[in-house]
Amino acid sequence: MVLLAFSFVFGGASREHALRLALVELAALPLLVLAASRLIRSGQWQTHRFVLGLLGAIALIPLVQLVPLPAAIWTGLAGRSEMVLALELAGLEPGWLPLSLSPDLTWQAFLALLPPMAAFLGILSLPQTTISRFIGFYLIATVLSVLLGAAQLASGGQQLYVWATTAAGSVNGLFANRNHLATLLVALLPFAAVMGAATLRRRHDDRRLPLWLGAVFIGIVVIGLAAIRSRAGVILLGPSIILSLLAAWVAAGRGRPGPALMGLAAILVVGLVSVSAVALPPILERFDSQSAPEGRFENWPIVAQASDDYLPLGSGIGSFDAVFRSVEPLETLDPTFFNHAHNDYLETWLEAGWPAAALLVGFLIWYGRRSWAAWRAGTSRERDLQRAASVGILMMLLHSAVDYPLRTATLAVLFAVCAALLEKAGQPSERQSIS
Repeated sequence: MVLLAFSFVFGGASREHALRLALVELAALPLLVLAASRLIRSGQWQTHRFVLGLLGAIALIPLVQLVPLPAAIWTGLAGRSEMVLALELAGLEPGWLPLSLSPDLTWQAFLALLPPMAAFLGILSLPQTTISRFIGFYLIATVLSVLLGAAQLASGGQQLYVWATTAAGSVNGLFANRNHLATLLVALLPFAAVMGAATLRRRHDDRRLPLWLGAVFIGIVVIGLAAIRSRAGVILLGPSIILSLLAAWVAAGRGRPGPALMGLAAILVVGLVSVSAVALPPILERFDSQSAPEGRFENWPIVAQASDDYLPLGSGIGSFDAVFRSVEPLETLDPTFFNHAHNDYLETWLEAGWPAAALLVGFLIWYGRRSWAAWRAGTSRERDLQRAASVGILMMLLHSAVDYPLRTATLAVLFAVCAALLEKAGQPSERQSIS
């Protein structure tokens, strides 16, 4: 819980705030040790060997890129000819250097992996009956972040923004980037839907508070996305609503939808129509051919071409900025800079090459198998959360194709929590029905 809280309060940005991000990384260390030792002592790690191997390989990539190499090796790597030429012109002999072109940023990238790794191992080591409280924490923290965003919009000043890199006048909440707040909302929407719909399985229970709370959260998500006006958030709201409704129907028992479930569906549909009516017109203007060009789309071919020059091992995690500056066309130079590719798949392909692609394929295979197991399983609280986790992961994966949400500690930890929940879909259910 301490790690989750730290990730929310101090992890909403991905750069220029080293001290706050270091606090999140330090908070992850005790959990990392405790969770790993629990998994080893209990022998649970043997049940999760594939995903733990995948996690270890992901952490190993930046560490391998930091290993010093003799000049005879690194000078023969793809993309290093200009470095060799610069040394020759300076009259210097090549020495030992790592594979990464930006070793300091590669090391920072490895440290940034500690919070999601700790969260993943922590959730994996806990019994399912204790995990719901962490999802409840996420829902409450998200509501508080949206309320803070509303206050930011109402104030019109800079004083309520928690990050210096944020522009006033936008709804950011605890994030430095409004798009990442939108990602948080669409990723948590299925959790509110299934936790509310699950109460409908109890035919003789009049307690419907979770259902009403879920409806309230969905309303807050809808209002929040309309105010945030994130293109990715609005586009992802549609599939998030469809999959959340499907997960809610399964959580309600897969029977004929009753009035309560139909009401929940109506709220979601009305919300989608409302957001589309309010937020789509100004968003569509940003796609107008006569408006200012979209930098990320124009720069993707340049990044792809640069990636080919560094295959098969890449330029090093965190080296995107340095590489892009070296290949950026002169006619596109202006006072701004392209800090990320705004496509994490393309950026990772540039920085880690074939090893990263192999790990991504392995992850997608794992994700497909675990999602299939979760959706075909029976109804229970843990299965409901696993299905919601599969939707949350999908939303973050889709947004990563046009942005870099997982480079913030908040969303990286949420992604890890969802992944740990989904990994449990490969185990027998602890409880077959909600209590």
